[in-house]
Amino acid sequence: MSASDIALAVAARKLSAVEITEAALARINKRDTVLNSFTDVTAERARARAREIDAAIAAGKHAGPLAGVPFAVKNLFDVKGLSTRAGSKINRDLPPAPRDAMLIERMETAGAVLVGALNMGEYAYDFTGENVHDGPSRNPHDPTRMSGGSSGGSGSAVGGGLVPIALGSDTNGSIRVPSSFCGIFGLKPTYGRLSRARSYPFVASLDHLGPFARTARDLALAYDAMQGPDPDDAACTTRPVEPVADLLAQGIGGLKVAIAGDYFRKNVFPEAQEAVAHVAKALGATETVVLPEAARARAAAYIITTTEGASLHLDRLRKRPQDFDPAVRDRFIAGAMVPAVLVDRAQKFRRWYRARVLELFRSVDVIVAPATPCVAPKLGQATFTLDGVELPVRANVGIHTQPISFIGLPVVAVPVPLQPMPIGVQIIAAPWREDIALRVAHALEKMGAVAAPSPRGI
Repeated sequence: MSASDIALAVAARKLSAVEITEAALARINKRDTVLNSFTDVTAERARARAREIDAAIAAGKHAGPLAGVPFAVKNLFDVKGLSTRAGSKINRDLPPAPRDAMLIERMETAGAVLVGALNMGEYAYDFTGENVHDGPSRNPHDPTRMSGGSSGGSGSAVGGGLVPIALGSDTNGSIRVPSSFCGIFGLKPTYGRLSRARSYPFVASLDHLGPFARTARDLALAYDAMQGPDPDDAACTTRPVEPVADLLAQGIGGLKVAIAGDYFRKNVFPEAQEAVAHVAKALGATETVVLPEAARARAAAYIITTTEGASLHLDRLRKRPQDFDPAVRDRFIAGAMVPAVLVDRAQKFRRWYRARVLELFRSVDVIVAPATPCVAPKLGQATFTLDGVELPVRANVGIHTQPISFIGLPVVAVPVPLQPMPIGVQIIAAPWREDIALRVAHALEKMGAVAAPSPRGI
């Protein structure tokens, strides 16, 4: 069942929140032995919350737009009573979080039921979903393949039907890459749109939090529930809540859609080209636009990512280097040695690039681009060949997401159900226009052009 169907059934007392919760816990118990998407299952908390929801409805109270909907969160979100491991070994020594992350609180205020925390790449510095401490989260369409990262457990849990909604984070593509590999919808909102309070950071100037779902409407419902200013996150906007779920029915008449050319047509496998062409045809898009210096934007994003990330972890690198994933540790060490002049140059370029890209939205409403260059690679696969060049998988599956998150644009990743594996396409909009990106995603879903396929590998 979709989240919206669950909420309607619970509110109408056709199903109880307790029944829905028990069914979710049973699915997790049965299927997660294959997927390895959960690191913590908060069963008793979930049952207690479900009982509260059923009691409120029985008393004639409104239980919220997500009444009884199970959800789970990437384990960099603070969950009261759990140590916030952020995919690491070191953080397991932290005391239990005294309070939930703000977005968990808002989801539960809307009636949702937290059922657990999800596997992720160490300290969110990952695109594959392979965690050396907890094992890899696996792709629900083929468990021998990657789920994507760093929100791999979130993608795997939603794609595998364990929960209808999950929350993750996206710094350079960590919502959009798992969405693409696992065949689901994912939303990276505008930078600063959703509060990051009480979540473990990676790169403060690039970090976003957002939802995964199996339908565009569910994505919109979760997004609406989590909006709002928050003084506990200095980057969070003071803009008022701007609900989008009720706008989906407006359709996309009058919107101008363009295809990202040049950089975004390079370094792709045939399946990515096919997916973009499929979505563009459904939308009637023929115009191509060029995001200027996108390759340089990706390089600048790498510099900022590795230097800010290294700064955050310097003390741990000095005291416990042996407890890091070696691949993560070595990139942080490299980041600590980047000359300051390069960081300054990257930040100056960032301002220039943002201004040039925003000019494109004067003439178009949406830009379509590949989410990943390929379908999910095999677990353990170290390299692939793009445009005749052998490249490391871990660093390059986000080749098309980094130039977008670098300047904080809102993006919905939509799943194109190719065979044998799905792949995602980015629907990119101007800042604060999540409504447009979600309307396009919903319209594509209604056309049958995109859909979250049923899991085949579990």
